[in-house]
Amino acid sequence: MRTIKAVTLVIGFGLALQALYSAYAGGWEPTVHRSLALAFSAALIVLLKPFALEPFMRHGWLKALGYLFDILLFGIIAAAIYLLIEKAADVDSLLVSFSIEEQWLALLAVLALFELTRRVFGLPLLLVSSFSLVYCLYGAYMPWVFSHSGFSLEQSVETIWYGLQGVFGFPTGVVVQLIFVFIVFGVVLERSGAGDSLIRIAFYLTGHTRGGAGHAAIVASALFGSMSGSVTANVAGTGSFTIPMIKRRGFSPAFAGAVEGAASSGGQIMPPVMGAAVFLMADLTATPYLTICLAALIPALFYYGNLFLMVTLEARKAGIQPLPPEQRQRLDKGDWINAIMFIGPILTIIAVLLLGRSPAMAGFWATIAAVVLGFINPAVRRKPAILLEAMAQGGIAGAKILVAVASIGVILAVLNLTGFGLKFALLVQSLGGDSLFIGLVLMAVACLALGMGMPTLPAYLIIVLVMGKTMTNLGLEPLAIHMFVFYFGIMSALTPPVALAAFTAAPIAGANPMATAFVSMKLAFVGFVIPFVFVYNPELLLLGDFSVQSLLWIAARLLLAIWLLGSGLVGYLSAPLGIWVRVAHLLAGTLLLLDDPLWQGLGLAAALLLLARGMIIARRPEVAGQVL
Repeated sequence: MRTIKAVTLVIGFGLALQALYSAYAGGWEPTVHRSLALAFSAALIVLLKPFALEPFMRHGWLKALGYLFDILLFGIIAAAIYLLIEKAADVDSLLVSFSIEEQWLALLAVLALFELTRRVFGLPLLLVSSFSLVYCLYGAYMPWVFSHSGFSLEQSVETIWYGLQGVFGFPTGVVVQLIFVFIVFGVVLERSGAGDSLIRIAFYLTGHTRGGAGHAAIVASALFGSMSGSVTANVAGTGSFTIPMIKRRGFSPAFAGAVEGAASSGGQIMPPVMGAAVFLMADLTATPYLTICLAALIPALFYYGNLFLMVTLEARKAGIQPLPPEQRQRLDKGDWINAIMFIGPILTIIAVLLLGRSPAMAGFWATIAAVVLGFINPAVRRKPAILLEAMAQGGIAGAKILVAVASIGVILAVLNLTGFGLKFALLVQSLGGDSLFIGLVLMAVACLALGMGMPTLPAYLIIVLVMGKTMTNLGLEPLAIHMFVFYFGIMSALTPPVALAAFTAAPIAGANPMATAFVSMKLAFVGFVIPFVFVYNPELLLLGDFSVQSLLWIAARLLLAIWLLGSGLVGYLSAPLGIWVRVAHLLAGTLLLLDDPLWQGLGLAAALLLLARGMIIARRPEVAGQVL
């Protein structure tokens, strides 16, 4: 086992080094670079998650059979990649043909890739990728709009495996040359000790509030999630500390897990880092990274402002008071010095981008800064190997994403080959008719369904690939509609039946996973609402020509709506709200968000009346504890 661990760390470290090299000097020839990166990533997955360790393969001869299966699995992928490199020149010149053995080798390699994806990310991505392959081969026999003209095995594997339109296409190239380095950066930043200081600072800043630990979890997860780019890693990393603290303050286990799940999911919408998926968005929309960060800022502040409000209302409802001053988190000089380990690399990213260099170069220098500043941590100075292992773990994390994105490349190839994306867009358009709202709702539902059970980057990529034509047909601001898809890809991590963030938090909280998921959805309701708001009001993203007056108007309406909807969902302000008052809050908040000025005016009038009513009643001491 030690030998296997050492080999995985060496391969992971090598992948991390190639990510740094690619970010600084540019990649090699695309086919060679992408295929070799995938080959080493596949080797890592086989070593980390051998088939022999599956629950049903751990005994006797089955275990030996499992190891033989892994050798065969990797051998197929390696042989198919070798053949791909050999034929690369012929593929580019369109003079290539494939024997039946080469066709079947490519097909088996694709199936092997699907199996590795299952080991890392479970069934959802496997099912979507497998369905796309089956559709490519047998879609000619399907009914209605799903039927296509039919493609031979040779035509299919030429596009899916042997060309640069499928497994080794654009998404894989973006991961290898751009996103990989940011994955390494996030892991190095986390392992350097910056995360521990962030959590202590978060508790220090929020110790005086009613929400206390709940608010601290929101702050810590927003910062930590931004740099990690992984919802589950964020929940596990910060949640193991914050969730028990939230429970000790008197919140229910389901609520404690839900706060961490909702806050961790939102980390990727909070500038300046926003995980890794935002760099893919920058490439797909041809929008500068800093422009996307600026566009994301106001919606992200509303999202986290809403979480703060919901935790405060729940604390009031449970009768929780702020911690006494003597029990609050205290910081020493070392904590503030350690904060430099986080602030320094973030400022490095911003500075490099402001100098006009590429995002990949920003990722390179940010990683170098994270390594250098990591020596501020005494533990790192005593044992510098921590940073080497962090680099290796970053390479391993990147390998997992690369395998998933390579599987998504199969979907991309099938969509291009069959034209299904256009058919799907026409179907959505026919169902939605001329209604933009219905079209957006259908797209939101599709985003939630396609993103369930997947990390944000693969989820966003699949959604964009499948929904691309639909997004174009809506005729909206490209960045606004990509942000819409991005938000719902993130929110899929909170949406049952496959709610990754909530299901990761639930065991830590000792809560029912499904109950945690539903509470998470309630806490993060703004994440489901605000994408519709900025599509109809792109000034919220600071896009195009807009006036400060229009920005302030939509911001004021959204602020009031969050207060009304949040209090209506929790059922509490200064005292419990009666059922009809809750309905009035929910109705007024909804009216404020509608696009019609008349309904907005009615919602504003109702909001002001409810606000005045709440303030008047709150001053009456005799109503304490009574239903308002």
